[in-house]
Amino acid sequence: MKIAIIGATGFVGSAILNELADRNHELTAIARTPKDTPEAKWIAVDIFNTDSLAEILKGHDVVVNAYNSGWTNPNIYDDFIKGSKSIQEAVKKSGVKRFITIGGGGSLFVAPNLQAVDTPDFPKEYYVAATAARDYLNIIKQEKDLDWAFFSPAFEMHQGITTGRTGKYRLGLENPVFNDEQRSILSVEDLAVVIADEVETPKHHQVRFTAAY
Repeated sequence: MKIAIIGATGFVGSAILNELADRNHELTAIARTPKDTPEAKWIAVDIFNTDSLAEILKGHDVVVNAYNSGWTNPNIYDDFIKGSKSIQEAVKKSGVKRFITIGGGGSLFVAPNLQAVDTPDFPKEYYVAATAARDYLNIIKQEKDLDWAFFSPAFEMHQGITTGRTGKYRLGLENPVFNDEQRSILSVEDLAVVIADEVETPKHHQVRFTAAY
């Protein structure tokens, strides 16, 4: 398959790139500061330039979006919403129908009508970014033309998770997936497996989904 990955140099995007490259897909890696590696065709593009991005995306089978507006960005909320909407519109203009976007886990429901981001224990340093991802989820839920899927990672999905690639995971939709120890945890390598599996064998259409061990 011919797959475009937006945000391909980031923590999540680079893991997805590696997994899809190992599966021998034809990859276009899109990033602010592109690399030069044989796994993909690297392209620098301003994701806020919707028309330019749409031209690059034309002809692909799937677009995987791992865009992050930057944890230290003082405009993280506005840039995430603006960038995500621009990417979504570019995918539509490009004619690509399948769009998988990675958001946050803060919008998962931990109780009826209660999302994780609204609980007292939610980490304050992630609140703004999590709110942006939740608000974008509500935006993409209105999208009727694209065959989109929104992925919310496990609550514990960060560089400190050292399980590596196991190839094992369990899927969920609106609620977090917990293990026997009541932890929602997944390595970035297995997140990449989840996304690659969804690319190759689509199971989620115009819905949000999640995964954890």
